[in-house]
Amino acid sequence: MRITHGFRPLGTPHAVTIGNFDGLHLGHQAMLARLQDVAQTLALPSCVLSFEPHPREFFTPDQAPARLSSLREKAECLQRMGIDRLHVFRFDRAFSALSAEAFIEQVLGRTLQARYVLVGDDFRYGAKRAGDFTLLKQAGISLGFDAEFLPTVEVAGERSSSTAVRQALAAGELEHATRLLGRPYSISGRVVHGDKLGRDIGFPTANIQLKHNRPPLQGIFAVELCGLNGEPLPGVASLGRRPTVKSADAVPVLEVHLFDFKADIYGRRVRVDFLHKLRDEEKYPDLDTLVAQIRRDVDNAKQFLAKMK
Repeated sequence: MRITHGFRPLGTPHAVTIGNFDGLHLGHQAMLARLQDVAQTLALPSCVLSFEPHPREFFTPDQAPARLSSLREKAECLQRMGIDRLHVFRFDRAFSALSAEAFIEQVLGRTLQARYVLVGDDFRYGAKRAGDFTLLKQAGISLGFDAEFLPTVEVAGERSSSTAVRQALAAGELEHATRLLGRPYSISGRVVHGDKLGRDIGFPTANIQLKHNRPPLQGIFAVELCGLNGEPLPGVASLGRRPTVKSADAVPVLEVHLFDFKADIYGRRVRVDFLHKLRDEEKYPDLDTLVAQIRRDVDNAKQFLAKMK
């Protein structure tokens, strides 16, 4: 998959879909499947048009929702799904000021040379979100592309959306989030050096670098870690501020203790699949009490993962 940026014309017509695609839930996957079907019929490469940062992060950074996926995680997922190109526009003040007509002409027409455009049924674009599907369909007649919208995808009567996934994760309902995503929620990152506290207390951990300081879930989890030896490795993960040893305003940290595993994996890029929430974070009076709880967490995680086999 190729990743391109900005207003430079791609030089090749594309079948295009547009969106933030945060989390790539089942609704997104339905759009991507439809895009690929049409792209194959028209003998065109498939292209996902997305934005960085998320528009809500640009306009209201303090109120923007927690990210479900970083740009790199999104790109990795799109590549696994067989998308040919990810084109990213930097969402800044100049881009946000484009009128709906300018967005269609400059982005879809001149840059992407779209011959087919697929959007969600609630898609809006252009300054003040003035553009709608009717305008997109009309503009396509003059610019030479067909436009289509995809209705909402529901899972057990619930709209599959990034908001619904965030709500499930925040509530600790990982099994529900898995149903909406069609896979376990995951975080990818490089293994970096931490403060080595886990090793000192008998539970060495892999410290996974986080790209954003507001993860959509926190607590203690049964997990599997992928990307090392082919097979997923079982473990227990802590994602949060570690209140027993850090202050309340500490930066969140993702640490994974792998069962019966001894190897130097610093610098490796891995993926952590969150399978079940064991408990919330707690502040303990001393390290001995914390260690006793970690032992219980390990036992509980092993019991849960054993039931999955």
